[in-house]
Amino acid sequence: MQNHNKTRTIAGAAILTAIVIVLQLIGGAIHFGVFSISLVLVPIVIGAALYGVWIGAWLGLVFGVMVLLTGDAAPFLAINPLGTVLTVLVKGTCAGLCAGLVYRALEKKNQFAAVVCAAITAPVVNTGLFLVGCVLFFLDAVTEWGKAAGFENVGTYMITGFVGLNFLFELLVNVILAPVIVRLVNLGRKTQK
Repeated sequence: MQNHNKTRTIAGAAILTAIVIVLQLIGGAIHFGVFSISLVLVPIVIGAALYGVWIGAWLGLVFGVMVLLTGDAAPFLAINPLGTVLTVLVKGTCAGLCAGLVYRALEKKNQFAAVVCAAITAPVVNTGLFLVGCVLFFLDAVTEWGKAAGFENVGTYMITGFVGLNFLFELLVNVILAPVIVRLVNLGRKTQK
């Protein structure tokens, strides 16, 4: 039984890794505002809920690597390559890690609530660490971009220009899809037993 669970985890993680890669490649073409929508947060939450905290972190890391490879981070790479790599990899990994930790903390009380809270956690951590990275590594450039866009306050520009609808869309998609998919997978597992 132990080998069966390990095999299931490895296979599930591999499938979700492929989904993260494909969704990031496709998602790079969908833009609302300045940046593309991160549809990959859904499989990251699913992986964290179904296979554990470290699979969530792995999927988040894959997401970060794909952001760097697809060119989504190109404007930031031109300003501060090390800051960009750190921000992108840390935000993705932490989004998956934190989603997994939240799920694990709540799953015994209510599995549905645990998935919903994990689905909220992933975009909050992802976006929050992106904003922290902007402040730490790119504040001068972001301030200039904000002024060029007509914003006097860099904070307002970061929230409305960088985050805005992107964050709300990601949050909504996560909260709707992740619990449904996790429930369907768990139902499928129960029928196999």
